[in-house]
Amino acid sequence: MYDHLGLKVRDLAASVRFYVAALEPLGHVVSSQDETIAGLGPKDAPGLWLHQATSSAGTGVHIAFRAADHAAVDRFYSAGLKAGGRDNGGPGLRTDYSPTYYAAFLLDPDGNNVEAVCLR
Repeated sequence: MYDHLGLKVRDLAASVRFYVAALEPLGHVVSSQDETIAGLGPKDAPGLWLHQATSSAGTGVHIAFRAADHAAVDRFYSAGLKAGGRDNGGPGLRTDYSPTYYAAFLLDPDGNNVEAVCLR
């Protein structure tokens, strides 16, 4: 659970394209944007903020977004790949986490590990 997250990104436009495509199947949209920042999340409630880095952005952040069902996880993965994300674990059950943990993992344009997960 979180209120909001902020990521520094090297290329704001590329990151916005990736997150818009990957998160649309989960019901998230861009709620606020200018030349240096973009806020995404449920309509009028951005929880993920992308900030244009003024120096080299760090990598290694992991973000997991809750998905309503397995189909939304699948759509997240497909849309994210088409928008420039890289595979970091295709959709499927992760029974080593729990018997019902269905997830997919992508690397965003800055190498952050982005996950969609359904626990049903």
